[in-house]
Amino acid sequence: MKLLSFGLPILVLLVGCTILTGCMSTHNPKPEASSPIETKVPETDSPETDVPESDSTNKSQLENMVHDMSIEEKVGQMFLVRCPEKDQLDSITDYHLGGYLLFSRDFKGKNRQQLMETVESYQDLSDIHLFIAVDEEGGSVNRLSSNSAFREEPFLSPQELYKSGGFDQIIRDTREKSGLLKSLGINVNMAPVCDISTNPKDFIYGRTFGKEAEETSEYVQDVVKTMAEEQIGSVLKHFPGYGDNADTHTGIAHDKRSYDTFADSDWKPFEAGIGAGANAVLVSHNIVEAIDSEYPASLSLKMHQILRDELNFDGVIMTDDLYMDAIKDYTGDDEAAVTAVLAGNDILCCTDFQQQIPAVVRAVEEGVIPEAQIDASVLRILKWKQAIGLIQG
Repeated sequence: MKLLSFGLPILVLLVGCTILTGCMSTHNPKPEASSPIETKVPETDSPETDVPESDSTNKSQLENMVHDMSIEEKVGQMFLVRCPEKDQLDSITDYHLGGYLLFSRDFKGKNRQQLMETVESYQDLSDIHLFIAVDEEGGSVNRLSSNSAFREEPFLSPQELYKSGGFDQIIRDTREKSGLLKSLGINVNMAPVCDISTNPKDFIYGRTFGKEAEETSEYVQDVVKTMAEEQIGSVLKHFPGYGDNADTHTGIAHDKRSYDTFADSDWKPFEAGIGAGANAVLVSHNIVEAIDSEYPASLSLKMHQILRDELNFDGVIMTDDLYMDAIKDYTGDDEAAVTAVLAGNDILCCTDFQQQIPAVVRAVEEGVIPEAQIDASVLRILKWKQAIGLIQG
């Protein structure tokens, strides 16, 4: 087991913080696969520079919100957690949660009115409105529409939609899906899938657009723009591109493709989504050996530097679920979220939040994680919430 202790980031911060500046830029050499992970604390944008100067009203409002929050409240905002089977209301107030991710079990046995009342009860208890998120990709991943109480038939996969009506049908489907989610109180769809796969044998293939980079990029751009028009939060996944790797729900996957493969192909749909105004990017648990041979992408500072500096993404970066088997061999039982924050994630998706949230709070209080970094992450989160109408300007 590769266990990251709390002492290591502090030591590296003291003696090596100057190494970080400028280590990734569009003019720098490509990362070497053999170089070890840099576990120092990543640089963060200060609140003064993270909100556009041209929007001084929003800047003041959101910064003041962050300033007035306790450490516990700020850390809670960074957690998008799987909705627990019990004590959902207590969890919101006890942990100051940023949001709930709903799964099929959360819709089972409910009708539209019951679901709306449930979601409203969650929002009523939260000082800052929650992200209420769902994986409704279409095809094999439909948490909501697989329940006939909400739609007569499940939403089709991107490949099926394209075959039936091209990009126009993709847009119509996205608009309908976004409208349905919004009507029920769901404000984030964990979509679109940006991974490129043209091989039906790939694990990820059925969830992708099934075409090469150019067409996949057009698909992603259309979906993100349509979701923004409907004021539904979008999440690009699974950065840096899933490829032909195995299922990380059940174990680690090593991606042995070259850096050029990612730069020339896999990152194109993500760049298209970022250009279209995507709110968030979800990072996978694959180990990409050409970039960081030591740690999964979700825990790799190098990978997050690429997303910020090479792809120029200034929105919310989130992890895939930290409870997956692919992560357990790389952190201690209560260090997954701490390690993920130090790598540069703003939002942590996790199931065992009762264990992970106190660990992050302790890490901030003990100086392992700089509070300024937490502030920058929370400010990005609040900007996203404001963009989809959860915070009124």
